[in-house]
This record gives sequence, C-alpha cells and structure tokens, in this order.
Amino acid sequence: MDQTSDFVNKVHDTQAKAEGNKQRQGKGAPAKQLGNKQHATNK
Repeated sequence: MDQTSDFVNKVHDTQAKAEGNKQRQGKGAPAKQLGNKQHATNK
C-alpha cells in the first residue's frame, strides 16, 4: 500500500510541474509567450 501512495504522490508532483511549465512557456495563453532568439544574427 505504501508503494501505491508513493506512486500517486510522484504523479501529482509531475502533473504540478507540467502545469507550471505550461503556464511559464505561454501554452495556456500564447500572447504571454516569450519570443525566441533562434535567428538573432542577420548577416
């Protein structure tokens, strides 16, 4: 039974982190997404 509760706690932690990353990267609101700098140098 202890293993099951450990697994459930780990899944909840992973889901919380994934939700935080989703908000941070602007997937929930594309207007808040940061621009990338992939092609910053124009030659």
